Amino acid sequence: MTETTAPTGIRLTQYAHGGGCACKIPPGELEIMVSGLLIGSEPPGDLLIGLDDGDDAAVVRIEGGRAVVATADFFTPVVDDPYDWGRIAAANALSDVYAVGGEPLVAVNLLGWPRDTLPLELAREVLRGGLDVALKAGCHVAGGHSVDDPEPKYGMAVTGLADPGRLLRIDGGRAGLPISLSKPLGVGVLNSRHKATGEVFPQAVAAMTTLNADASRAALAAGARCATDVTGFGLLAHLYKLARASGVTAVVDVAAVPYLEGAREALRDGYVSGGTRRNLAWVEPHLDAGRVGGDELLLLADAQTSGGLLVVGEIPGAPVIGELVPREGAPLRLR
Repeated sequence: MTETTAPTGIRLTQYAHGGGCACKIPPGELEIMVSGLLIGSEPPGDLLIGLDDGDDAAVVRIEGGRAVVATADFFTPVVDDPYDWGRIAAANALSDVYAVGGEPLVAVNLLGWPRDTLPLELAREVLRGGLDVALKAGCHVAGGHSVDDPEPKYGMAVTGLADPGRLLRIDGGRAGLPISLSKPLGVGVLNSRHKATGEVFPQAVAAMTTLNADASRAALAAGARCATDVTGFGLLAHLYKLARASGVTAVVDVAAVPYLEGAREALRDGYVSGGTRRNLAWVEPHLDAGRVGGDELLLLADAQTSGGLLVVGEIPGAPVIGELVPREGAPLRLR
């Protein structure tokens, strides 16, 4: 079942060159850009998670046996409905805090808006969506920053708290442990179809607006020490970064990876973003794909927006999609 366009009649996705996390700078270019920054400049022992391995948020130890978590995330419209876009963007920003094992405390809005092109009432709906999701997470929203921008953009800078002795790190993977994925893949191809046709996919919106709070807490309760979230770089690239940082090989059982209804049909009909193709091109030199074909690889590289947590360990309700093994050959292998 699909519907057409947003109730406003204005299709926000038509005002953006990309959509959601698919508009991120490609992972290879990003790594070149930040290479060498801040090395040796941070206070020793205080910065627990920084730029080294591409974790989802920065974590700094403070007094009282606590740590501060800081992150920022924003992007262009991924859906036409402004309220849903606000909810998705907020859930995506909050996910970075959950991905390192933290709890969000306060957020500020980041808004770019073409004030001479789009009604301010739509911007208010975007902000209302972000506020509702933040309140659901128990996170305060206190102002923010806005600019007149030719392309609409929205997100949040979020500050949270964590236990410095119980963090989820991208470099904490160990051989012999399973890999779990808390949300199905496929929002990228469905969002591409939405942008091209105006069809609305409630299953994609539901996935993108679901907080990763429960998955993060379940991972910590299970004793997990390694996780990341799956966003614009796709499952393969995020898992490759985890395996590289942890010094292991990640083996994916392709048949165990869950997908949203309609994802394969969207792929079949050609709704693949440029971001997804760039993801696959970046990770292929580090991938032993075995007999897995090109279409399946595109789905595994699909640029997700507000995707699930990729947890090293088993957590309730999340399918196990593979395992970590000692490094042998490529850091990423499909079977």
